[in-house]
Formats: sequence, structure tokens, C-alpha cells
Amino acid sequence: MKRYRLEDLSDVREGHVFQGILPGAYISNGGMGFKKPGQRTHSSDGPGGSDRHVHGEHEGFVILQGKAEMEVNGKRYPLVAGDIVVVEPGEDHHLISDVNDPCINLWLHAGPGRHPDQESRS
Repeated sequence: MKRYRLEDLSDVREGHVFQGILPGAYISNGGMGFKKPGQRTHSSDGPGGSDRHVHGEHEGFVILQGKAEMEVNGKRYPLVAGDIVVVEPGEDHHLISDVNDPCINLWLHAGPGRHPDQESRS
């Protein structure tokens, strides 16, 4: 896991704003989460899940509001608004929203190609 602040981002005018911290030419997937107080993402990952959540690529998280903890391989790291976390491939990770000040976050992946909705349809 690597941790940054919004002010650590480069002044990028082309490509995605996370260049230099999130590998990949394009943001290829992502979304925004409005977490409930105390919510832990990917707990058990569905019926019969192992409670492990890993990817083969990097994943970025941006805390837009509130507080949270990022649990990586069983260790917890406190986060506040403006923090950016990049989870490395193979790291087991879970975002845990603060009970008193729940977080709103972005999550995203970058890769070699654009999101399918952005591909030209010629």
C-alpha cells in the first residue's frame, strides 16, 4: 500500500490525474461509495467467501469526505478527507468507514485501455 495526499498529485493536463501514482494509461473502472457508519467493504465477499479481497492490478481510493481506515493484509491505517491510497496487486484490502464521521470515497483502477463505455463505436 502507498499513501498520498491530494496535493501530491502532479499538474496533469492530459491523461488521468493519478499518473505517477496509479499505473495505467487510462482510468478503466471505478465508482463512488457512500459508506454507512462502521461499514467494512468486501467482508466475506459473498456467500462462502474467504474475507480476502485482492486484485491482480493496482486499485486507488480517494477519501472525499469523512474518515476511514484502510485494512491491508490485516493492518489498519487511518485515513481522512484528502488521503489517496494505492493498493498493490495481491494485497488483501478493506475500507472501513468511521462510525462517527462516515466516509465518501472514490475507488478506481487504471489500465492500458479506456472503460468500455468510452471505446469508439466506428
